[in-house]
Amino acid sequence: MIKWLEAHKNDKVRTQMYYAKQGIITPHMEYVAKVENVDVELIRSEVARGRMIIPANVNHTNLKPMAIGIKSLCKINANIGSSSLASDIQGEIDKVDVCLKYGADTIMDLSTGGDLDSIREAVIAHSYVPIGTVPIYQIIHDCGGDVNKLDIDTMLSTLEKQALQGVSYFTIHAGFLLENMPNIAKRKMGIVSRGGSLMASWMMHYHKENPFFDAFDSILDICAKYDVSLSLGDSLRPGCLADASDEAQLNELKILGDLTLRAWEKNVQVMIEGPGHVPLNQIERNMKLEREYCHEAPFYILGPLVSDIGAGYDHITSAIGAAIGGWHGCSMLCYVTPKEHLGLPNAEDVRAGIIAYKIAAHAADIARGRKGARDIDDEMSDARYNFDWNKQFELALDSDKAREFHDETLPQDVFKDAEFCSMCGPKFCSYKITREIVAAHPSLTTEQ
Repeated sequence: MIKWLEAHKNDKVRTQMYYAKQGIITPHMEYVAKVENVDVELIRSEVARGRMIIPANVNHTNLKPMAIGIKSLCKINANIGSSSLASDIQGEIDKVDVCLKYGADTIMDLSTGGDLDSIREAVIAHSYVPIGTVPIYQIIHDCGGDVNKLDIDTMLSTLEKQALQGVSYFTIHAGFLLENMPNIAKRKMGIVSRGGSLMASWMMHYHKENPFFDAFDSILDICAKYDVSLSLGDSLRPGCLADASDEAQLNELKILGDLTLRAWEKNVQVMIEGPGHVPLNQIERNMKLEREYCHEAPFYILGPLVSDIGAGYDHITSAIGAAIGGWHGCSMLCYVTPKEHLGLPNAEDVRAGIIAYKIAAHAADIARGRKGARDIDDEMSDARYNFDWNKQFELALDSDKAREFHDETLPQDVFKDAEFCSMCGPKFCSYKITREIVAAHPSLTTEQ
């Protein structure tokens, strides 16, 4: 891939969408096709029409390409990042290691404190999966924390700098317009997006339109130059069940659809960010509306959380919604950790969030009938029925946790061959009893 990119370094536009529209199959598309176990022409055509993206900044040289789209497996993103109260480069690298070990498909660096450039550089260099950012965080950081000092030149300069570093997708809050501001006052919780609230503050201070919207064409030019995908941010995602599917959210979604068409005209890859906090009964409708309003661009959703009272367990409340969202057509799930609403997650919180969302994404793939999605589940069932404990550990999404739980009560190696666990013991294991019944009555397995 490096050689191919080098050979095309003088191309004015270097995006996967541009090449796909020209009928060119890139090494990135070939790699993705093998991973997804689909025909490469399907990958090319999906990227060309905008229904799939391959986020792959030309400067992220150790990247392993991956795809986000309705025709690919459901993916998960893990968020990491420092804050003004906790900033440590090694701590972020440790989080990256956890993300890679447990299977995050992309990682977002949401750092807001410390040496942001150094943190991002280290994270990109250490990761072989795409790295995303929310550039407004650095823009405000570099403005001394005063959003009112933001100007378009500074904004574009920050985007270019991050693109040069190798960031593969930007969350840009360009769809929140002044016309939608009155709808905020109708909400129970107003604006819960950090980027959205910063944009609102700037717009109301200057009584001007969203600068990301006004400078959108210039942003697209930067993205086209480095093949940075746009993750069009939902500034007005609902932060509680009461605000779900309201006028503010849906009006912004329509604007994101308009911006999607503008991005595609410049061969920039796009995905759409989505809610938030949404009751179970509204999730399917939200997925359908995104497809309608945003021309089937991949949908990237946070949760959604199906309850507001799960503090400390919001990796669970959100994974429930994520599984349903994935089932009904979402392409990537943004994980939530147990620390959501409470504090900055550590490496162990990252692990818990990733596993919860790997379960949700896998469940969605099974429900959508993805080729081979259930194979590993069938292998696990065979291993359980045959008391193959080591195979069970190997197949589990979190092998370490599975082994740890088993070994809490039966740590000796001899119990790895035992036909029971500590739950039922040797006398009450249903698998063992069933096997004994079948062995004693061969006629049960004889065809009638």
